[in-house]
Amino acid sequence: MTVRQSTCATADVDAPTLAAVRGLLVEVFGDAGDEGFTDADWDHTLGGHHVLAREAGEVVGHAALVCRRVLHDGRTLRCGYVEGVVVRADRRRRGIADALMAEVERLLAGFDVGALGATDDGRPLYLRRGWVPWRGRLSALTPSGVVPTPDEEGDVLVMALPGVPLDLDGGLTCDWRLGDLW
Repeated sequence: MTVRQSTCATADVDAPTLAAVRGLLVEVFGDAGDEGFTDADWDHTLGGHHVLAREAGEVVGHAALVCRRVLHDGRTLRCGYVEGVVVRADRRRRGIADALMAEVERLLAGFDVGALGATDDGRPLYLRRGWVPWRGRLSALTPSGVVPTPDEEGDVLVMALPGVPLDLDGGLTCDWRLGDLW
């Protein structure tokens, strides 16, 4: 069967498709009771663009790109943050994740930098595609001020974009949100 891919804003995704995407994310990452995919994780995937892979009309893959702000080297950068990358288990190793990420990377043209929090399973895909680990200190701008996030160090990958210099050994501070900060 042919896998078809589409890209659209959250506002243009119908409720059954959003439910299918969320179901796929829970299926792959586990439900919140297993410290898997939480309501906050779902919230993080919304409000940007969704890249959907469908086979026979059924969602078999998904990636989202949302806008965040990060602080780096005294500058506030528009960050295209990748969320909710998933491919159904029986459709893996067929190039679907690469195709999803190719479209996400195309959409990054509207941002200063791309970033994502990599899982152990996803890391090889991202590294192969040119994403690089952030080597410097990570933190979050919280309601209580800037708070270090050392547990995320090594898991945050970035894609530098033309015209925006990055010091990968410098500090990177993300904006506040509920749930996982990175």
